[in-house]
Amino acid sequence: MKYPDLLPSLLIGAVASARSMSPMGALAAAHLAGRATPGRLMLLKQPLFTAGALMMGVGELFGDKMKTAPERTVALGLIARIMSAGIAGAALVPRGRERMGGAVAVATAVPLAYLTLAARKKAMRQIGQTRSGLGEDLLVVCSALGVVIWATRRR
Repeated sequence: MKYPDLLPSLLIGAVASARSMSPMGALAAAHLAGRATPGRLMLLKQPLFTAGALMMGVGELFGDKMKTAPERTVALGLIARIMSAGIAGAALVPRGRERMGGAVAVATAVPLAYLTLAARKKAMRQIGQTRSGLGEDLLVVCSALGVVIWATRRR
């Protein structure tokens, strides 16, 4: 395997560090647009999963702005990042390399969750929760879609 093959997994792990459901939402959107992942992602063949991934991705964008939203580094948040990054990272590498892609994405998502949380807290102090969240959303959604579009191909 060439290291550049792992770059999409690393990048989608960085996305998952900030928004746990954005990688899955981006994969679901790509699937609906007729794009195929290089790695196997059998879940996308299930319409219920595709719809759920899209709804969870959008829902997370709204939920993040609530003052009661938990920090991304709580146990449940880290578990969601591990699962989402692992699935998406596996889907974005060539077939037969899914385990390595998933591992790279998870190894990126978990430590970066602490760094992205620190950056978000700093931004919240400077510009407020809603504005910092919207800015982070824009960056994350564009990044997620960009990585997935780059790593997938038209059927």
